[in-house]
Amino acid sequence: MSKAIKIFQGRFGRVALLDMTASLVPHAHHHCHILIKAGGADGAFAVRGERQPLTDETAVLINAWEPHAYIHEAPPEAQTLILALYIEPSWLADIQRSLSLSAHPRFFPQPCVGIRPGTRKIVEEFVLELWWADEVAATRLEDLLFNLVISVIDSYSNWRDLAGLLRTRPPTAMDPRTRKVISHMRANLSRDFDMEDLAAHAGLSRAHFFSLFQRDTHVTPAVYANVLRFEAAVQRLSHSSEPVGDVAHDLGFSASTHFARFFRQHQGITPTDYRRVVNLFDPPARFSTTREPEI
Repeated sequence: MSKAIKIFQGRFGRVALLDMTASLVPHAHHHCHILIKAGGADGAFAVRGERQPLTDETAVLINAWEPHAYIHEAPPEAQTLILALYIEPSWLADIQRSLSLSAHPRFFPQPCVGIRPGTRKIVEEFVLELWWADEVAATRLEDLLFNLVISVIDSYSNWRDLAGLLRTRPPTAMDPRTRKVISHMRANLSRDFDMEDLAAHAGLSRAHFFSLFQRDTHVTPAVYANVLRFEAAVQRLSHSSEPVGDVAHDLGFSASTHFARFFRQHQGITPTDYRRVVNLFDPPARFSTTREPEI
């Protein structure tokens, strides 16, 4: 079974060192997502349906709201150690203004990139630091993390070309009907949303609603709902001591086992394991998924 070795959570987002032995279902994040192999067997990710290798020489870069799934290609007994970075675009922008468009859907023009020797050395040093998480100050962690992110993306992103990014996708406002549906979804996380009901809530036909929602958010309503539910689960598991069963019930799961399966399919580990290994570096911030696609 997959397990988490260390997880850091703070205003930077999340950093996870994961020992993976099984594939994950297709999902998405509002984060700027970077995946690096830290050891073990090679793996791969499906990004928008295309296989991208994860090896000692390659990393996988996933834009905010870009559908993807981990593919465990090694034998069941073989493990792949993955350093997974879920970076908050707002954190990057606070440090470096030119990174303000890291939530852009084309921020990473390609999903698989080479890892240079210098970057590999930074990765190895960063992973070693993770083993001593209790001794790492928040400022130290953020410095290490920012340097690692820049080392990985410097040659493989458009972060220095804001004008070019804006030309590829000019800023557009999210349609009010999409906003209305997202507010409805966020207020009713315990519900299993029916496409017909969501379309009716938007005052649109099913086909029109589906097309509009994907245009505004880059994912399907079902994937978006799962993102909302998963992030709500992460926040409650991290910042409260309430029983996992209560979290599961409040998020609409009929049994804790169903919640555990959902969580494991998206993160690779159970909710209990997440709570056990997570290290918090600052107070919780309100999670919002309505603003990220608005660029």
